[in-house]
Amino acid sequence: MTQTNRTPQHVAIIMDGNGRWAKQHGKERIFGHAQGVESVRCVVKAAIRHGVRYLTIYAFSTENWGRPTDEINALMDIFCRNIVIEAPELRQQGVRIRIIGDTQALNDEVRGRIAEAEAETAECNRLVLNIALNYSARWELTEVARSIARDVAAGRLTPEAITPDSINARLATAPCPDPDLVIRTSGEYRLSNFLLWQSAYSELYFTDVLWPDFDEAEFDKAIDNFRLRDRRFGLIKQ
Repeated sequence: MTQTNRTPQHVAIIMDGNGRWAKQHGKERIFGHAQGVESVRCVVKAAIRHGVRYLTIYAFSTENWGRPTDEINALMDIFCRNIVIEAPELRQQGVRIRIIGDTQALNDEVRGRIAEAEAETAECNRLVLNIALNYSARWELTEVARSIARDVAAGRLTPEAITPDSINARLATAPCPDPDLVIRTSGEYRLSNFLLWQSAYSELYFTDVLWPDFDEAEFDKAIDNFRLRDRRFGLIKQ
C-alpha cells in the first residue's frame, strides 16, 4: 500500500560525512563542517516547501567531545556565528529554533547565542527546527529516568502511573511528535544514539550522499521514498 499524498509531519536528520567530503576536496575537516551549513539552509527551505512541521538535525553528539580540541572549537565557532546570522532569516520564514541537549555543559558564549536565537524566533510557528547540540539518546533517557525517580521519591508519582505518555512528556523533543522519517547521509546504516525512543516506528532512509552535497533535490528524494512506505505501526491492514 502506497501513501503518495502523505507528507511526514516530523523529519529528523543525522548529518554525516562532512569530514569525508572535505578530504575528497583536499581540505581540512572543518571546511566540510562549514560547507554543511549550506545543506541545513537547503533542507529548511525544502521542509517548508513540503509542509513539514518539525525538523530535527543532529549537530553535535555527547560523543563528539572525543574529537580533537581544534575541531571542537571550530565547530562551536561555526555554530555560534551561523545561529546569529541565520536567526533573522529563519524568523522571516516562520521557523522557530529550539536547542535540545545538555546545554549546561556548553560554555557561556554558546549558551548566550542559543538564548538569543531561541528568543528571536520564539513566536514562529511555520516550522520548528530542533537542533540537537551536545545530545545523545542515552543522555536524554537518563535525564528522564532521573526526573521520574525524583517525582516518585517525593510522592508526586507512583510507579504504576509511569506510562509511555509520561515518558514522552519528559523527552527533550517534547511536545513535538515522534519523527515520521529519519534520514542519515554518507552511507552509514545506524542511528548513532539519536532519538532512540522517538524513532521506534520511524521510517529510516539511508543515502550515500555526503552531507555537504545533500540539497533540496536529495531531500525531495527522501520524501518521495517515504510516501511509498506502508506504515502499519505493528498492526495489520485489511
